[in-house]
Amino acid sequence: MKITFTYATQKYFKWLKEKDHHIDAITLKKKIADKQIILAKSESGIIGWLRFGLFWDSIPFMNMLFIEGEYQSKGVGKKIVQFWETEMKKKKHKVVMTSSQSDEEAQHFYRKLGYADKGSLTLPKEPLELIFIKEL
Repeated sequence: MKITFTYATQKYFKWLKEKDHHIDAITLKKKIADKQIILAKSESGIIGWLRFGLFWDSIPFMNMLFIEGEYQSKGVGKKIVQFWETEMKKKKHKVVMTSSQSDEEAQHFYRKLGYADKGSLTLPKEPLELIFIKEL
């Protein structure tokens, strides 16, 4: 299966809005304009995306990684994260961050990719949020 990665454009706004329920339409449009959403595509269409922002306005922080069910556990997540890390390195960033709730399997995925636990925080009515950092 051939997978390609590209930054989302406004052409994909409707599709992303239907899939990503974690941000509002105004924020989604800004993320697209700011090139902060990367799409994973196969011959069949979009199979996942990675959305990020900047922690403290300077450190790339992966906010969302989503891979369609049938493509999970096939290396797509790993490849899109590696693509993102390479893009961030090209922009002269030395560190990237992400997080995962303590009750999510994603924490193990990030550790396998070289992300190190660097702390945690609690939000009201939410499980412990684990913070991960990786040096590029």
